Amino acid sequence: MRTLPAATAMLFVLLAQGAWAGAWTLDEGQEQIISGTTYSTASRGFDDSSKPTQPVKFDKLLIQNSIEYGLTGAVTLYTATEYVNATSSGEGQATILARSAAVEAGARILLLTRIGMLSIQGSAKTAGAFDMSVSANKASGSQVELRLLYGTNYKLFGHDGFVDLQAAERWIKHPRPNEVALDATLGLWVRHGTLAMFKSYNIVSGGGGEAPYGFYRMHKLEFSVVQRLTDRWSIQVGAFTSPMGQNIVKEQGVLSALWYRF
Repeated sequence: MRTLPAATAMLFVLLAQGAWAGAWTLDEGQEQIISGTTYSTASRGFDDSSKPTQPVKFDKLLIQNSIEYGLTGAVTLYTATEYVNATSSGEGQATILARSAAVEAGARILLLTRIGMLSIQGSAKTAGAFDMSVSANKASGSQVELRLLYGTNYKLFGHDGFVDLQAAERWIKHPRPNEVALDATLGLWVRHGTLAMFKSYNIVSGGGGEAPYGFYRMHKLEFSVVQRLTDRWSIQVGAFTSPMGQNIVKEQGVLSALWYRF
């Protein structure tokens, strides 16, 4: 059984959780800022057979900030920054230290509104916080993403809710392979001003990567609550875990974020 490489083990857990935006676009002139912090750890990694048998020592602090602006009712522009401070070591391997940053920018365009919201989103991201070879002179490369998003509303026992489904293709400069992402969010306003959200993040790498980036996949589940404080301010707290994966760490952690809309 192949030993889980420390670099591969840390690779995907440093990718941004991402502030939730969904298929919906902002109204013209409206802005939204979300600033979040995630802390996570892992003591085991999923091996090449998807079994959590590889001992690792891992911890990560990830700080993210995103800004969205409604250019028109159908076009939302956004930019996001992330900074990571992480350490990881595998069995018989030296400790990897990661202190890095990245910037992403893109746009979301609303396509259809008849049977829910269907949008398309494109973005470009600099090399940075997702790089796990980590040194300033050995970045893993930039990233371009194309994402299709679908969202719709529902009612459950008189409470409003929504479903958001997303599929993305990521083209990543070597040495990392390209990736396919499948994400789902289920939200429910459990009471006035309180939103409960359950999320599923799923990533599968493609071919073409260079060592130490072999094939990997990640499945992550997250539960969080967003509490509206005022008409403009909200706070989010939550937790997540990785129940399945391959050549990736078995990560669990907590998150918090501050939302501001104006």
